[in-house]
Amino acid sequence: MTEFSIPGYRSLLVEFEERGYRSVSFFDVDVGQRHLLLRHDIDMSIPAALEIARLETCLGCQASYFVLLGSELYNVLAPDSIRGLRELLALGHEVGLHFDATAYEGAEADLEAAAERECDILEQSLGVQVRMISFHRPAERFLGMAERIAGRLHSYMPRFFSEIGYCSDSRGAWRSGKPLEHPAVRGGRALQLLTHPIWWVSRGTTPVAKLNGFLNDRLDRLKRELGSNCEPYRDYLSGVREQ
Repeated sequence: MTEFSIPGYRSLLVEFEERGYRSVSFFDVDVGQRHLLLRHDIDMSIPAALEIARLETCLGCQASYFVLLGSELYNVLAPDSIRGLRELLALGHEVGLHFDATAYEGAEADLEAAAERECDILEQSLGVQVRMISFHRPAERFLGMAERIAGRLHSYMPRFFSEIGYCSDSRGAWRSGKPLEHPAVRGGRALQLLTHPIWWVSRGTTPVAKLNGFLNDRLDRLKRELGSNCEPYRDYLSGVREQ
């Protein structure tokens, strides 16, 4: 079994449960308890996130999914995206904002306003309150920052980042060791587990292979979408299929 796969993720969650861990929200975590914060940053694909969310619900887990509004890889406001995010909510998970601070220049007040504006867009689109923010590729100054942003908690506050354990699959690998071997887990303390659905859902045995698989699937979808909106390209696709 490949570790970074749907069966691999299922196995990981089951092992945490066998060690007495229970998934909780950011608002309920207790540093001294066997609490597991399941955090997912959606950098590339809402359908991939939804596949993970359905598995978590089947296993009785709750998680927080953070959506990137400025992504070139998916459109949060597209009908399929809205349906997918609403299904995430219906499954019992939380949706927050994945905020790319590098997209904004200027004073801290401008950053606050930008984060507030993006939260408003997400709230109006989904009809729910956005209570949490995670930073996309965070600058060093955001790691361990105690202050809220746009009046909301963020996932790198000390209570979630340094006072409890933290483990991430960034770049498609456990860069700081496997989560079950983390000192916090060995000591029976709380852990924030950050995963990116693309590494677990996409085909391939390496990060690059998984990304290439994702891009091929995305290209096929874009071709179908272009064909449905443009008759010349629809005719071209029909000709390709007939060859």
